[in-house]
Amino acid sequence: MPSSWGKIFKISTFGESHGDAVGVVVEGVPAGIPIRLEEIQKDLNRRRPGQSNLTTPRDESDTVRVLSGVFEGKTIGSPIALIVNNQNTISKDYENLRETFRPSHADYTYQTKYGFRAHVGGGRSSVRETIARVAAGAIARMILEDDLGIKTVAWVDTIGPISSQILEKDYPKTREDVDVNEVRCPDLKTAEEMRALILQMKEAGDSVGGIIRSASYNLPPGLGDPVYDKLDGDIAKAILSIPACKGFEVGSGFGGTLQTGSTHNDEFYVEEGTGKVRTRTNNSGGLQGGISNGETLVVRAAFKPTSTIFKKQNTVNIEGKETVLEAKGRHDPCVLPRAVPIVEAAINLVLVDAYLYQRAMNPLWFQKWAKTPDYYKDLKL
Repeated sequence: MPSSWGKIFKISTFGESHGDAVGVVVEGVPAGIPIRLEEIQKDLNRRRPGQSNLTTPRDESDTVRVLSGVFEGKTIGSPIALIVNNQNTISKDYENLRETFRPSHADYTYQTKYGFRAHVGGGRSSVRETIARVAAGAIARMILEDDLGIKTVAWVDTIGPISSQILEKDYPKTREDVDVNEVRCPDLKTAEEMRALILQMKEAGDSVGGIIRSASYNLPPGLGDPVYDKLDGDIAKAILSIPACKGFEVGSGFGGTLQTGSTHNDEFYVEEGTGKVRTRTNNSGGLQGGISNGETLVVRAAFKPTSTIFKKQNTVNIEGKETVLEAKGRHDPCVLPRAVPIVEAAINLVLVDAYLYQRAMNPLWFQKWAKTPDYYKDLKL
């Protein structure tokens, strides 16, 4: 079962929903980089269950521990191991799933592929696996912000039929702008409507999906590689690997098919005062030919309604007989609020890998675009 990602900034994740712990091993991080544990914990707190009555009531602190790779608050170049213990598992709630497949869940496909599965909590297919990605993504985020000033901010754009009215010029610039409410939608009026819909689904024992939009600011041009390592291709793979994610688009996405070339093309100009090459529009979403062009990277990710619901559903069991399932346990009526930091982490993991690759391949590029943080000056040669 593949559980690794990255060319230079490599992560290998481990753990299941109801196992002892989940965690990640991160390789490829240069020595001497400050690791602020409180920043990693902050990201995990945004992802953890039990945040509000909109999420699963599973009570987990998701406290992270660093096992290796960090000394006196800085990386030493060796693999960094991060681990989070599972504390609030109630495996008996899943006993009825030992031989019964939940509709639209990974139960059937895992059983068919491997011949055996961990039925409690969804095992490896559970969204709890994303703890590892968020923890590693926090390290990626710190490197990107410190070295290049890149900031990735995601937010809930739609829930079911309810869409925010946030225009491009009003995109949130910080995560604090997003966390103004428990839905994580900066459009306050729309957020209240979204909240009401989620609670309605929860009361009915049902679920609802939606779309997360993300903007990555201050990307320098030159990240990403043709032909098979395009930045948008790598980001698409990272985001579509998130549980419950069923769709991805960058820039104008599917909406761009309704435009003509003359209206869709992003015309170039030279920015007065800086001499930088810019585009007057950003239908490309910050990418052209799979390479960043210096504009804001804009992507959207579609998440389906949570598969495990409390309504009776027709299904089959492990013996191939039709049956009726009435699920138990603790589940999100909507995954979107907790998926926001997961989307950010997925993007940051791809961006940091592309950054370290570009930096190694072209030192002159690094000298031109990096902020050259002070911690590099402290390294002893």
